[in-house]
Amino acid sequence: MKSIQMLSLGLLLAIFMPLGANADAIKVTVNETPITDTQISQRAKLLQLERRGASASARLVMAREELIDEALKIQEAERLGLSVSVSDVDAALLDVARNMRISSDNLNRILAQNGVNPATLRARLRANIAWGKVVRGVVASRIEFSEADLEQQATEQLTEVDNIDYILKEILFIIPQGSNISSARRTAQANQYRQSFQGCDSAVEMSLSYTDAAVLDMGRRHATQLPDAIADELAGLNVGQLTAPRVVANGVSMLAVCSKTVARDVTFVTNEIRQEVGTEKLGEEADKYLAELRDKASIVNR
Repeated sequence: MKSIQMLSLGLLLAIFMPLGANADAIKVTVNETPITDTQISQRAKLLQLERRGASASARLVMAREELIDEALKIQEAERLGLSVSVSDVDAALLDVARNMRISSDNLNRILAQNGVNPATLRARLRANIAWGKVVRGVVASRIEFSEADLEQQATEQLTEVDNIDYILKEILFIIPQGSNISSARRTAQANQYRQSFQGCDSAVEMSLSYTDAAVLDMGRRHATQLPDAIADELAGLNVGQLTAPRVVANGVSMLAVCSKTVARDVTFVTNEIRQEVGTEKLGEEADKYLAELRDKASIVNR
């Protein structure tokens, strides 16, 4: 009987005693979504691994603020009916690992070795994916462009080199994967080809004298579509001439000028500026949108 009474007393104490040191205390609620002490401390460890934050206390503050923002992002996505699947998070995690040039398993191992539960990074990725969907679905519609201003900016950036239209062929001296052929050897062959080059009409026939040499039609290319260094080099060439050999991923490449005409075209530069300006404006509008969500939210620190 005494043992039963003691057991009952123990159960009562377990029910009514205050949360102990090991309990996962709620530190913040965001529209009733709880953020716990463990979530904050884990995020702070992730920040430390990323070398963010000047001190442990600073990282705890940063972690709290990040988690508040992420709670708001998830809530807004859910309100709009935008979901994030497990496979979405898996793919994002794989991208992080690839950027670090390691496997997902190794990434998880690194996190664990530094006291970070991999679920902490997955939670951040889930919030980022959700917010990306919100931004594309809602925030992007707030951005407006002045096409006249964009075209004016593009015009101001153009030089004489940029006002040329080409028809090009690529002569590629291939280095087969796994072969022992050096790029220096292929460059020497490309230079030999270049010295004998007599124009685009005979490019294919000349290539037949070389092993693993290919002539590829690039078609029409405006100077603004090309890397600056190549556009500058092409501008100094006449029709029927070749650029100097350059080593590329699969061999040694040269470009042949088959046609060259003056043609002003701001389309490509305008598109680049539109993308740059759009990215900047999208970031600004996304920050405003998140600030609006914060202003409307019930955020309770405990």
